[in-house]
Amino acid sequence: MYDSGSYDLDKRKLLSALCHGSIFVSLLGVSVGIPIAILFVSEDPVVKANAKEALNFHFNVWLYGIIFGILTIVLIGFPLLALLQLVNIVLPVIAILHSLSKPNDPYHYPLIFRLL
Repeated sequence: MYDSGSYDLDKRKLLSALCHGSIFVSLLGVSVGIPIAILFVSEDPVVKANAKEALNFHFNVWLYGIIFGILTIVLIGFPLLALLQLVNIVLPVIAILHSLSKPNDPYHYPLIFRLL
């Protein structure tokens, strides 16, 4: 799928894992800034694909957070917000593990809208 011969595999693993792990940084600007910076700096197509996927995941988490926050008015939003927090931890960890174990294959988050 992607050419692995001309790119440094360790650098690919590190940058891809960093893109997916950036969601754990609590500062909003830094959390999104890491994959954006990697997207513009890297020339590796797998790293770029992982950066785009990480940004899409960020946008989806924010969108779902807003929707579920509004739904807390009718009390259904509380369990949905708890589920979102669980997904916000589990899926990036899976993405990081995938990036480290299969560096030539970009990770795709399930059930998200892709804007980029």
